[in-house]
Order: sequence, then C-alpha cells, then structure tokens
Amino acid sequence: MPRAGLDPAAVVAAGAALADEVGLPHLTMGLLAERLGVRTPSLYKHVGGQEDLNRRIAALALGEAADAVGDAVRGWAGRDALAAAARTFRGFVLEHPGRYAATIGVEPSGPDDPVAVAGRRLLDAFTAVLRGYRIGEHDVDHALRTLRSLCHGFATLQAARGFRWSTDVDESFDWLIDFADRGLRAMENTPP
Repeated sequence: MPRAGLDPAAVVAAGAALADEVGLPHLTMGLLAERLGVRTPSLYKHVGGQEDLNRRIAALALGEAADAVGDAVRGWAGRDALAAAARTFRGFVLEHPGRYAATIGVEPSGPDDPVAVAGRRLLDAFTAVLRGYRIGEHDVDHALRTLRSLCHGFATLQAARGFRWSTDVDESFDWLIDFADRGLRAMENTPP
C-alpha cells in the first residue's frame, strides 16, 4: 500500500527539489526514496522508474517556467517584455538548475505529452514577447530559437559557474538583453 500523503505529484516535486540540490545526474530512485523515508520499490507505485521520473520533472519544470515567464511579460511590450522574460527565465534556471536540466533533450512522445504541452506554453510566453516587435511571420521560429539560445546559454553557463572573470554578470546580462532588442528591432518588417 502506498505511503499516506505520497502520490505521483509529491514524488515528482520531491525529485525536482532533490535534482536542484544534488544535480540531475546524481538523482537516483534510491536517493529519492531515502529522502522520502520509503524503500525504493515503493516509488514504483507512483512513477515508472528513473526515466519516467525525469520526464515528469521536465514537464513540471517547463510548466513552472512557462507560468513564471508568462506572468512576468503580462502587460509589457518591446524591450520591457524582453527584459522581463529573459530575467525571469534566467532566474528560474539559476534557482532550479536540476529540474531545468531535465528539460534538455527530452523528446515529447506526441502533442498531448505533458512535456509537449508545457513546452508549448513556454514558447507561447516568448512568442508574446515577439508581438512587441514587428517580426514577420516567416522569422518567428528563428527569433524564438535565437531568444532561447541566448537565455538558455547564458543561464546554464552562469549556473555552472562558467563566468569567472571580474565583469559583473548582471551587467553582461543587461548587455545581452540590449543586444537581443537591437537585433529584433533590426528584423522588423524585413521581407521574407
């Protein structure tokens, strides 16, 4: 019988928190069971194993990031929306490096897969940022990939302590936002 108060959502939440603490590569079913005070086989009543746990953590992280970025950009446009989205996304990755790591390389099994649904919500939040620029429909996918690459790259490098020189990291991130804003404005109304 499953432990009282333990359900799939609680197991995934605990797994996500533990991944943030120890790093996704070090998250194991045994370590999670120990954290939850149960025997490892008990977890299989709630998740299908390590791969299933990681996929559920990925869906959770994408949903949390989508909510945070969506809330941050609401009511803003142009550079203000871009800055709000970028800073919020960066903050999420820095605060939750383990759960964010679960999102990298995970392939949705179909359009209704929770990973796909949450991923679309996050892309929708960044697409809302692009509405503040007059980007041609033919350039939206390219612009989304560029924004994701800039934000993801900076945040994951910072989370891995990849910026070890003396220049202020926040100053560099503001520079990145200005750089992206100038690029997006330069692309406004360009012919296909």
